[in-house]
Amino acid sequence: MLVQLSISDFAIIKHLEISFGKGLNILSGETGAGKSIIINAMNLILGGRASSDLIRSGCKEARVEALFASPKSRHLSNVLSEIGIPFDGELLIKRSIHLEGRNRISINGSIATLQMLSRMGPVLVSISGQHEHQLLLRPETHLYLLDEFGGLSEERRQLNGIFNRNEEMGKEIRLLEEEIRQVEQGQELARFQIQEIEQAGISPGEESSLMEEKRRLQHAGELMEIVSEGYQCLYETDGSVFSTVSQWEKRLDKGAELDPTLEPMRDCISDIRVKVEDVSFSLRDFQKRIPLDPRRLEEVVERLDLLHKLKRKYGATLDDVMQFKEMACTRLIDLAERRKKLEELEKRRQEVEREIQSRARSLSEKRKKVAGELEAAVEKEVDQLHMPETRFRVKFHEEESGKAAERFGRIHGDGFDQVEFMISPNVGEELRPLSRIASGGELSRIMLGLKTILAETGSVETLVFDEVDSGIGGAAAEVVGEKLQSLAKYHQILCITHLPQIASQGETHFLVGKKVAGGRTETVITALDPEGRVREIARLLGGRRITPQALAHAREMLR
Repeated sequence: MLVQLSISDFAIIKHLEISFGKGLNILSGETGAGKSIIINAMNLILGGRASSDLIRSGCKEARVEALFASPKSRHLSNVLSEIGIPFDGELLIKRSIHLEGRNRISINGSIATLQMLSRMGPVLVSISGQHEHQLLLRPETHLYLLDEFGGLSEERRQLNGIFNRNEEMGKEIRLLEEEIRQVEQGQELARFQIQEIEQAGISPGEESSLMEEKRRLQHAGELMEIVSEGYQCLYETDGSVFSTVSQWEKRLDKGAELDPTLEPMRDCISDIRVKVEDVSFSLRDFQKRIPLDPRRLEEVVERLDLLHKLKRKYGATLDDVMQFKEMACTRLIDLAERRKKLEELEKRRQEVEREIQSRARSLSEKRKKVAGELEAAVEKEVDQLHMPETRFRVKFHEEESGKAAERFGRIHGDGFDQVEFMISPNVGEELRPLSRIASGGELSRIMLGLKTILAETGSVETLVFDEVDSGIGGAAAEVVGEKLQSLAKYHQILCITHLPQIASQGETHFLVGKKVAGGRTETVITALDPEGRVREIARLLGGRRITPQALAHAREMLR
């Protein structure tokens, strides 16, 4: 239960410390005193949206702290365990809002996120106010209330999770189909490109080798002339270099006999003779290898043209051309793999769709079973709340449910069913949608009835009713007060009210008011003692002027 709430620099609240008790806690006061502001601050603790506009003028941050003692909720224990928050029987939540827009949240001293807080909030406190009354007018919320009553919420969430997974699989399938379609469109082109490159039979280093051969073929005549002249000059003609060097070798050989100092020069010219002879023979042999073949030149030119054509189409170099071919082959392999993946994905999706249909069918059957129980329970509750002879029904829209919906396209994330609450508050009237005929007072009582019913099956320990007395008065208000007091035997109740019939049922009573301090208006809250309660009940009975008759009436009501 909520033991203490501390609010600082929030709206017109400078600082409040509120210690709540067990049972029914009443908050009353003049309109505009700040009662709803307290509820708004509590919403922050439960993960509500924050805005720097909520910070008190002239302050840098607003702070809200709440201490919960010994929550018995198994759901809360599971949530705390999942998010890794330590828990030893008490839960302290702190949240601050800064002007810069920053939020700071801590749970039992550990830094927490808004998402963590939002998961905890619904299992800590349930707040019912005018906004929730409006939600009751929206048929799309009726299914969730039915599931909550029947304990089917978790089953619906599981179905919703599988449904969302199926939707994601559908998106993945459509994306894969589009990829396959695009690859298939280029499939014939890819095969042609691969075949064209493969038929070329490119060899490593082939292009440079062909370029050299092309140069030799193009200049074969010039090469023949150079090599032939060189051979003739060095070896064949009269007065060739070889013969001249040979003659001088013989002369120096004779000179070395006369003077040994000529021997090194003779040896050197002997080496020159040998080298000239080697070069000459090499030139002679080279003549035989010079390609004088115009047909071969034509073949080489054609081959180089083919390679250049491939480079223009597929890459700057022949290595790039081969890499292009490998990529095209990979795309064809990927296409086969994608087709296989698509087949497997479609098979898995069919299995998921069968599971969704099975779960949705089972959930629908359970809903129809608990719908009758909810109808009886609501009629019993509203009968006690001065709405006798009221008929309440849960209508299943058959055109969108049951067998007609088993065509998979009709299933939505919550199953086959669409339901709407129907009501006939007066004898002889037809059942009509709740959203079309319920008055404000009837809505308040139906909401209280639903809260009472759900509170018996739910695990939320603290219930907050903000202006549950809207649109009611007199004997109906007295019955509502008694209903709240009865509900308070099982839950801690916080109730904001303007009606003495409800306020008099409380075990603890807080008066919310305003004062001016230092030229600023601020909200104050006071825990009323027995005499203070008498005066506040009398004010609610008689207005600003509290008469002895009002005081006497108030004491009677409190008794």
